[in-house]
Amino acid sequence: MRLGLSLGYQTAWTTPADHLAMAQEADRLGYSVVWAAEAYGSDSPSMLAWIAGQTERIDVGAAVMQIPARTPAMTAMTAATIDTLSGGRFRLGLGVSGPQVSEGWHGVRFAKPLARTREYVDIVKLAIARKPVAYDGEHYTLPLPDGPGKALRLGFHPPRPAVPIYLAAVGPKNLELAGEISDGWLAIFFAPDAAEENLQHIRRGREKAGAGLDGFDVCPSVPVMIGDDVAACADVIRWYAALYVGGMGSREQNFYNQLAVRMGYADEAKECQDLYLSGRQRDAAAAVPQEFIERTSMIGPKERIVERIREYAAAGVTTLSVSLFVADRESGIDQLRTLAEAYEASGVAE
Repeated sequence: MRLGLSLGYQTAWTTPADHLAMAQEADRLGYSVVWAAEAYGSDSPSMLAWIAGQTERIDVGAAVMQIPARTPAMTAMTAATIDTLSGGRFRLGLGVSGPQVSEGWHGVRFAKPLARTREYVDIVKLAIARKPVAYDGEHYTLPLPDGPGKALRLGFHPPRPAVPIYLAAVGPKNLELAGEISDGWLAIFFAPDAAEENLQHIRRGREKAGAGLDGFDVCPSVPVMIGDDVAACADVIRWYAALYVGGMGSREQNFYNQLAVRMGYADEAKECQDLYLSGRQRDAAAAVPQEFIERTSMIGPKERIVERIREYAAAGVTTLSVSLFVADRESGIDQLRTLAEAYEASGVAE
């Protein structure tokens, strides 16, 4: 198992300089990959290109580039370009986002996300491989019929004929699709004790592709807060969990809420959502069970983190990407160093 760093996206309390400094420290410490995210603020490829130009060895990964935000050909162009700029260090994470962002921000209907994802990945792979991009699907037709378009191929030679493709997946069908058509899974709220329930769907998809789990990257983004007081550490992460379980998406369609239900927290997930959507975010955060946070995060003193790293490795995680809940750059760098020490002490390094 390797370590990764999940930076998220720019917020009111972060700066690009902070994220660059942490990426550079992760590079120095031997972390395998640094991920950047996007929602409806900062975009991931701009951040990753900037970071790639100022790091040496660490991979740069999109977690994610939103499928409704770009045509598949544009995503292939961007992926091939960053892979070239970085000397073959790019990883392409893709996700359909959710109905509110897809339809409200991008103006793209959210219907049939699995079928759209399959076609999208097909076209991205064609383009990066420099094959003529001709595709006749339900959602994408290239070139457009009865017009002047022609099947073009990528206009330069990137360093690799393919980049690693990851899917952000939560539900069983999406997990199976990730196993079938991608090289890795970007997971959220990953609990080692419940890993097999999810990995069985990944494994089913791998079987469809005639492959096993060997070489497939299981890559959860795991909230981390290091400190002596476990309960106080959990309180720092509680707001993040409430945002996703309670407020991400609509009452009828919240994938993270549904995940919490599948994990055994049906009543708590409903209460959290009811409170969050009624504007009572503080109460929603308080409603997130301590057990849920402890199962899906790494919190507490260094010795406890060492044991948690071992649990994630034993559960089949191959890249453990840490998401730091820190107040400033210096605290982030300190936690990166402590995590690297805990990782070394755990004995799970490849």
